[in-house]
Amino acid sequence: MIAITGASGELGRLVVTSLLSSEPAASLRLLVRDPAKVADLVALGAEAVVFDYNRPETLAPALAGVDRLLFISSSEVGSRAAQHTAVIDAAKAAGVSLLVYTSILRAPQSGMLLAAEHAVTEAHLARSGLAHVILRNGWYLENFMGSVPAAIEHGAVFGASGAGRISAAARADYAAAAAAVLRQGAASGTILELAGDTSFTKADLAAEIARQSGKPVAYTDMSEAAFKDLLVQVGLPEGFAHALADADTATARGDLFDDGKALSRLIGRPTVTLAEAVAATLKR
Repeated sequence: MIAITGASGELGRLVVTSLLSSEPAASLRLLVRDPAKVADLVALGAEAVVFDYNRPETLAPALAGVDRLLFISSSEVGSRAAQHTAVIDAAKAAGVSLLVYTSILRAPQSGMLLAAEHAVTEAHLARSGLAHVILRNGWYLENFMGSVPAAIEHGAVFGASGAGRISAAARADYAAAAAAVLRQGAASGTILELAGDTSFTKADLAAEIARQSGKPVAYTDMSEAAFKDLLVQVGLPEGFAHALADADTATARGDLFDDGKALSRLIGRPTVTLAEAVAATLKR
């Protein structure tokens, strides 16, 4: 039995789809807050069980009989350390054979605010004695594609990343990697730094949008504080805006760059490029 937390989310659904290409649906348990959101997958034969990071009583029962667990990290920044600890403890109590956790590039060494709770989680996994694999995912190309229409409208990509390079890959690339590890297994303690085959700066992003759209788009570099204020002005919550602006500053330091190509080796194909992602976005 393979279980996937957050199976109704964007990454989780892609992992399930990838697994269904080789695994019987009946061998998949979808751990979700609301089973109605995966009714289409249940119709294929998968099992859906309530699993809520904020309701500890739902955790261990949902993991009974699970061999391999994909633990997709919580999206609730600030609450993740406690939530993740509870999930790990429940997995150990349930006798899960292998836990695969989605972390962030070089979590223990990263100075990024978003990396701190991942580092805490990784440390708890190491102490738990539970067999585990850590997938340290880089940035998703999708993180940038949502702003492509606005970049074309305003003629600008904004940020605080300077000339920092970003080794991003598509969400589907990371999902394929997670599915591969769930199928094949791996030695406990394996840590995989996963990132795109190629890297780009935000200036490169602006240039690619301009090239493909035929519209003038340039990168405007800002201070972290000014970028955070801009994000708040366009409607992001203060805390989230702060975390994103901090991530841009971390990019300038090199925290989101990796040229090891472990991701493409794991999935057996090149990762999606920036040009391909922009092209797909403009076609929508």
